[in-house]
Amino acid sequence: ASHGPRLLPFWPQTYDSTSVPETVHSRRDAAVFKTYTVGNKGRVLATGLSVGDKAASGRLCLVESVKDIDKFVDNSILITEATDPDWVPIMKRAAAIITDHGGRTSHAAIVSRELGVPAIVGTGNSTYVLHSGQDVTVSCAEGDTGFVYEGISDITTKTVDLSGLRQARTKVMLNLANPAAAYRWWRLPTDGIGLARVEFVVSNAIQVHPMALVHHDQLKDEDSKREITRLTAGYENKPDYFVDKLSHGLAALCAAVYPKPAIIRMSDFKTNEYAGLIGGAEFELKEDNPMIGFRGASRYYSPRYKEGFALECRAVKRLREEIGFTNAIVMIPFCRTIGEAKKVLEVMAENGLRRGDNGLQVYVMCEIPSNVILAAHFTEHFDGFSIGSNDLTQLTLGIDRDSGELANLFDEQDEAVKWMIAQVISVARNKGCKIGLCGQAPSNHPEFAKFLVDAGIDSISVSPDSFVAVKRHVIASEQA
Repeated sequence: ASHGPRLLPFWPQTYDSTSVPETVHSRRDAAVFKTYTVGNKGRVLATGLSVGDKAASGRLCLVESVKDIDKFVDNSILITEATDPDWVPIMKRAAAIITDHGGRTSHAAIVSRELGVPAIVGTGNSTYVLHSGQDVTVSCAEGDTGFVYEGISDITTKTVDLSGLRQARTKVMLNLANPAAAYRWWRLPTDGIGLARVEFVVSNAIQVHPMALVHHDQLKDEDSKREITRLTAGYENKPDYFVDKLSHGLAALCAAVYPKPAIIRMSDFKTNEYAGLIGGAEFELKEDNPMIGFRGASRYYSPRYKEGFALECRAVKRLREEIGFTNAIVMIPFCRTIGEAKKVLEVMAENGLRRGDNGLQVYVMCEIPSNVILAAHFTEHFDGFSIGSNDLTQLTLGIDRDSGELANLFDEQDEAVKWMIAQVISVARNKGCKIGLCGQAPSNHPEFAKFLVDAGIDSISVSPDSFVAVKRHVIASEQA
């Protein structure tokens, strides 16, 4: 029996000889929190591990020893090698804290977290490269990495008020891609992740085309070969690098909402986007219209990409069965036909992801008119639908969604698009199949959220900054 996720030796952890027990939790009002955005950034002066999710600007004050704390200027940014309990009085007076040493469990990290003060720990050399009197901006609002920027940047805050957000019949979920940013939104009373995009992890953490890892020795581009060798240092088998990085990235997303569901959409790059990955140009077609070209499900069983998709499957299998995040649901994008659905499910099963085994659910994106027209047949092969309103709109109305000339015609609320959405919701409900929508329309248009609720949709998934507004729209629609 599974007892939930567990840390394995390959799980990234930070150990710190200066760690202290965390005995005091922040007393922040759980119903209200702020999000921070840093603009007009100066040059990066230092980086380290970010603690918290705030940002602050001010003048640096370097304090080398606890004996010198009387030199500290209130509301300046404290910079020092490391802290211990004797430093707490000065830490309370700091606008932000920067240390050379320490990890996420160090004294500086734990105390700054309790105080609600942004901190960047483990910078390595800040006390050498920064100096007292320097104006800087400390940003912990950009994920795992904290940045010290030169000068006073523009910091904007947005207050998020969660009061009065009761449970609704219609689930409201999050669209997330960046594992490092997932924990910024843990306070949101979300019903899970409705869309986790594999592409972000591949582009940012992996950077290499999966087929270039499988066929590294056959690569013709020597620069790509060298770069792949550098990135995969320490991996005897290069495809293991892809599996390792992808499973870790997805685990961070699943952990943010566990045990609620996290719907992971398998890769949906277009050919031109795949070609931009390291080594990718040797494996991709040049297409005139990649938007409706070799993308999504059609790649997964094709000899051109089947081995790459096998690595994606291995990563999800490890995520669910070894790391233990059984809340992960797999979703297949751009699946054009029933025959294609069968082929993809066969390939997944060959790679250890058989629908139904160990509770594995497989969803499909509903973003092509054929998905709506043959919805009843698709329900025989999948456990749920997620309506991709962008592609469904462009393919229903025959509009290139990237065309500026036709932008005024691109409308998710067009009657034809709404008919398609209402139709597939009706079929899914009749067949007992879950159905949701991931897109921005419900956040931009309260009346569209009401339309979805009235149609009987199970869930709506939106970007985190739209969550509260959409949740309020949903609650109001259900009460109407």
